[in-house]
Amino acid sequence: MDFDIIIVGSGPGGYVAAIRASQLGLKTAIIEKESLGGVCLNWGCIPTKALLKSAQVFEYIKHADDFGIHIDNYNMNFNKVIERSRNTANNMSKGINFLMKKNNIQVISGYAHLENNNTVKVTNGNQEKSYRAKHIIIATGAKSREIPLLKQDQKQIIGYRDALSLKNKPKSMIIVGSGAIGVEFAYFYNSMGTDVTILEYLPRIMPNEDEDISKELEKQFQKKGIKVLTKSSIEKVVKNNKDLTVTINNNNSVLKLDCEVILSAIGISPNIENIGLEGLKIKTRDGRIVVDDFFCTNIPGFYAIGDVIKGPALAHVASAEGIVCVEKIAGLNPDPIKYNNIPGCTYCSPEIASVGLSEKDAKDQGYELKIGKFPFSASGKASAAGHKEGFVKLIYDAKYGELLGAHMIGYNVTEMIAEIVAARNLETTGHEILKSIHPHPTMSEAVMEATAAAYGEVIHL
Repeated sequence: MDFDIIIVGSGPGGYVAAIRASQLGLKTAIIEKESLGGVCLNWGCIPTKALLKSAQVFEYIKHADDFGIHIDNYNMNFNKVIERSRNTANNMSKGINFLMKKNNIQVISGYAHLENNNTVKVTNGNQEKSYRAKHIIIATGAKSREIPLLKQDQKQIIGYRDALSLKNKPKSMIIVGSGAIGVEFAYFYNSMGTDVTILEYLPRIMPNEDEDISKELEKQFQKKGIKVLTKSSIEKVVKNNKDLTVTINNNNSVLKLDCEVILSAIGISPNIENIGLEGLKIKTRDGRIVVDDFFCTNIPGFYAIGDVIKGPALAHVASAEGIVCVEKIAGLNPDPIKYNNIPGCTYCSPEIASVGLSEKDAKDQGYELKIGKFPFSASGKASAAGHKEGFVKLIYDAKYGELLGAHMIGYNVTEMIAEIVAARNLETTGHEILKSIHPHPTMSEAVMEATAAAYGEVIHL
């Protein structure tokens, strides 16, 4: 065997798995067809956050008078904003390359094809070479999902990769889909001055979040001038010279809107085509690879993690799966991942963070609930920061005090959710959180106050 482990794909699942394997003394290689770091680092998590930071800075400048600072003249250079985002991603990719060298991981460039006898054939241009390993982990990630009506041309109808690297700021944009990708780009382009309309097929935006979160985000977006059309679907798109005319079914009424660009943000599709699954008879279901609790496929020696398997398509999930998979291969005894305690974060403004059950799901499961809600309008730190929008909502089991779910919308809440994840992992009760002294003034006090509200003891509301 050439290696103990070969990992196909170098996203946050693949490269983290590779480093952990090397730490455990396994001879490791990673195969990547493009840039180290995968979609997340190069075309997803990292560059989008760089764009959103530029949008936030621009928003601060536009509202500088609110903070007692007067700025006479300012402007925005869209190309420089995009350039900063790309440079951030490129520098992070170089960092992954450094980590591969530091951990003695062999990086193999090219397209991988899985074959029998624990072999991977790698094609790079006109060259082909085969490698063998005792264990092969599939971590090939996902791409933007396309539908026939919104066939992406990288100019007028675009996906998230194109939205990260447009040469010119569009005057108007229709975003189809209101999940994390859709609302993050809605915030960014609206802040840059684009006229943005969001279309969502379901009755509310961010439909996977608690209903109160969806309502608050829609309210805040409408204040920013972002138009939101729910119960809406596209029926027809006509391309003109520079514009698009879009026919929309909006709650059984027909609308026609013109825009420069349509951003399709309707989800992702796992990258499992043409990598050899069929020849090996690796089992799939609903377009994803079937695995057990430790990410073994039905074929011994082959494993899968990240967006190619069932579960949340999130970078931190893929990383955790990679670590558990490798530790099991190495003979350790890792705990299976608790998928009911995975935090989700959306980095629009206001930010959204959540974990556990929504109010509806908790009621549907038969729990008697204590629900506490604390608005940031009552938070001293939020007022001082100029971000009074949003709230923290906590859901407790009335019988045992178990923290069933947390739902936050507001400034910097993506940095606050980890407290809840740790508390749930430790099976902390509401009374224990209530008696955990939070520093003042901080945004995190809202967790303590929301808990107090659930138990009828809130002080500052």
